[in-house]
Amino acid sequence: MKYITKASLLSLIGLTLVSCATPVEKTPLPIGGSRADGSVVLGYQHSWIEVPTVDWAAASVSATRRCQAWGYRSADPFEGIRTQCERSDVYGTCLETTVSKTYQCLN
Repeated sequence: MKYITKASLLSLIGLTLVSCATPVEKTPLPIGGSRADGSVVLGYQHSWIEVPTVDWAAASVSATRRCQAWGYRSADPFEGIRTQCERSDVYGTCLETTVSKTYQCLN
């Protein structure tokens, strides 16, 4: 009969916890843009253990408000999102990611 050592048990518990990703709600916030170019960039960050649920509808409202503050009428999102690894471990695994979407201000 095999016995489970304390170290093996702790390792198993640790691996179980790591494999459970955490769902997190994210609302993108303004992180860039240009009044002269009429563009707004909204984004959020998440860690490797988080599974983000993103409120893009709220982001669209935020982008429109920013554009209106600059004298434009509305904001229209460009296709796609941009992801950028901000921090990685020694093995190249991304630990923290920034996700962003650009909106064009319209008249």
